[in-house]
Order: sequence, then C-alpha cells, then structure tokens
Amino acid sequence: MSPPTAASTGHFHPDDGDPVPVALCGFARAHQQFVELHASPAFFTARHRNPRRVVGLVSGGGSGHEPLHAGFLGEGMLDAVAPGKVFASPHNRQVLEASRHAAGSAGVLHVVKNYTGDRINFGIAAERLRLEGIEVQRVLVDDDLATESTDTATGRRGTGATVAVEKILGAAADEGAGIDDLAELGARVAAASRSIAVASRAQTTHSGNPAFEIDPHELEYGVGIHGERAASTVSRPTTPELVRRMTDQILDALPPGGDVILMVNGLGAVTLLELNVIFEYAAQEVEARGGRIAGNLVGTYVPALDMRGFSVTITLIDDQLLSLWEAPAFTPSFPNRSVSTSTVGDRR
Repeated sequence: MSPPTAASTGHFHPDDGDPVPVALCGFARAHQQFVELHASPAFFTARHRNPRRVVGLVSGGGSGHEPLHAGFLGEGMLDAVAPGKVFASPHNRQVLEASRHAAGSAGVLHVVKNYTGDRINFGIAAERLRLEGIEVQRVLVDDDLATESTDTATGRRGTGATVAVEKILGAAADEGAGIDDLAELGARVAAASRSIAVASRAQTTHSGNPAFEIDPHELEYGVGIHGERAASTVSRPTTPELVRRMTDQILDALPPGGDVILMVNGLGAVTLLELNVIFEYAAQEVEARGGRIAGNLVGTYVPALDMRGFSVTITLIDDQLLSLWEAPAFTPSFPNRSVSTSTVGDRR
C-alpha cells in the first residue's frame, strides 16, 4: 500500500509529506523584518537587538506549536530559536549554533521546556558552549499540573507558561540584566505559573486520522502539547463547570490572591470566539477567589497541531513582573499593546 498523500489526508503539506523545511522558509519570508533563517543546521535569529542587552536569550522545541517559539523572536523577547521536527526536540547542534549567534558579552540563557529530549539536547549544547568559554545558564519551565505526580519521573511538563517566561525575561534582558539575575528571574516566573489543558479531539496524524479517539460525551483532562493523551478521561461538563474546575485546580496550586497574568491558549482547532468565552469564565473565577487580572493573553500561542482543546495558565506577578510583561516587544506574534503596528513595521 502506498503511503498517504496530502490530498488523501486533508493536509496542505509538500509532496514529500514533511512540512517543516518549507514552513521555516515561509515563516522567514513572511517576517523578514524580524527574523533570519540559517540553514544546516536550521535555526532562527532576531534581526534586531536592544543595545543594552548583554545576555542572549535562546529557546526552541518541536514544530507544530507555532507561534512558539519563533513567533517571539525580536527586541523585547528572544534572540535565537532552534526548531525541531514536529513534536521533536531540536538537535543539540541546532541549539549550539543558535546560541553561538545569540550569545552576548555576558553569555547566553536557555529557556527550556521540561521534556526529556529538550533537556538533553540543550544540555549537550550548553556543555559545548562552556568549553568555548561562553557562560550558559538555563531556565526550566515546568508548569503543567497534569504531570505533577510522583508517578511521573520527569515531573511537570513545560507548556503555556513558556510565553510568560520568554516575555518577562526578554524585557529584563533589554534593561541590561546579567545572566545570574535573568536565571533567577526566569525561575521565579516559572515557579509562579501553573497550567492545565483539556481536549475534545486529538490532533490529526500524518495518516489523516486522530491520534486517539475521544467519546463525544467525554473530555481528555490533562493533555500535553505534544499530543499526549491525558491520564484521566472525564464526562464532559458544561463549559462554565469545566473552566471553574480548571481554574480552581490552578489557583489551589498557587498562593492565594494577588495580581495574575491569565492566559487562555488554544491547542489548534478551537476558535477565538470560544477562547474569549473561556477567558471570561476563567476571569470571573480568578476574581471570585480574590485575584486581580493585571495582564492577559488570549489566542493560539502554544498549540498541539490541530488538537481541539485549550489550556489555562495563571502566573502570579508583582509590580516588577507586571512592568516587564507590559514592556514593548517587536516580534512576529506577541501582541504589542504599547506601540502601533505601523511603528513595528517601520523598524529596520
């Protein structure tokens, strides 16, 4: 039997079935005012960098999560990104070359989601960089409550909180912060963040079929961004009930009250109309528990291909973190509320 083609699976992929190389070129072409694509090995760098920045910020991960991470390249956020194959860690050589290009006079900081492949490949690259005399530190993002269990050897996965970490670290780096301060700040943001995700339909595989079946009357509660099935399947509640359960679980894992960033993130196939409904319900729950929403992000920022689901992330913040969150960012995908789009487009 011949392998499935894009036409037979419904995908809009190249004839060879691998969308990543062409997609990288397309992204670079569409956002050439922000990013530059390097080949062999593939990695992106930001075209513009605040002159006060002395530490380069590098992240990366599997494709299929766009706009994470390349969509956050530019002044105010990341300096370089290493993109892997779909749901696969970038090779350590990609991370190494991206880090060499991004390193500032005070070194390079890696923002790494807590997955085994990412930790290994970023770790190998970090060892090689240190041998070259480049100072390297790492911030590990581990916000996913679905894997907070003694039965999970790797601990909490890194998910939506990665966006908050990259945004806040980018603003601090632009203020000239050193590598120790940035590493401490990133760890602080990660520790103050928790997430949970649900899905009513799995992502579509290369064969054109869902990766796993979900009963229409049920939900996978606690899915992962690499299409991992949840540890538990629950009867499908109403949307307000579901969002209340998710929000309460997150808030129970964090200190009570205070200011928060509330992020509602689509996993690929949920409409913005629905995400706004979910955000409103989540915001009501946060406020009912004594919290104040000081910052927010609603949209598809860390998808799992076309999984029909969403995640909720809450990050506790103070005045310093809020100021960094609100600082301008000139990137392809982070919504900049501080400057006009014409101003962003005119930057060269």
